[in-house]
Amino acid sequence: MGELGINLPLLISQLISFLILLVVLYFVAYKRILKMLDERANRVKESMEQAESVKIQSARSEEEVKKQIQIASQRGQELIAQATQTSDEIRAKAQGLAKQDAEVLIEKARQVIKTERDSAVDELRHEFADLTILAASKVVGESLDKESHKKLIDKVLQENKTLNKG
Repeated sequence: MGELGINLPLLISQLISFLILLVVLYFVAYKRILKMLDERANRVKESMEQAESVKIQSARSEEEVKKQIQIASQRGQELIAQATQTSDEIRAKAQGLAKQDAEVLIEKARQVIKTERDSAVDELRHEFADLTILAASKVVGESLDKESHKKLIDKVLQENKTLNKG
């Protein structure tokens, strides 16, 4: 060994020193280092588990948000359909009311027209009677009794109406 440059007593003393150092380190530092490494491994493991838990929770939240958006969209569509139906019903009611109002106005106008026509016919009848009496008095040359002639004219007009209807 001497030829290799190895001094045996020195090697043995260094080995003994190394072993002593190793034993001291084992009892003093190795346990602390192992404990620290185990704690760090546990923290990393917990962090990984928390990250996985957060990832799963995030996926669940995302799915729930998608479901809520879909439900809100469906509800919105239902509200739109309901509003459309309500507006159609209101429009139909308004049209019905407008039609009824128009019919009432038309009926009132017919009544007014009938009343005015009847009054115009009565007025024409009176004027005709006056003109007839005036003409008859000029033809005969003397004044006739208006009341008797009016009765006569009314009787002729009534007979004329019955002839026209029959």
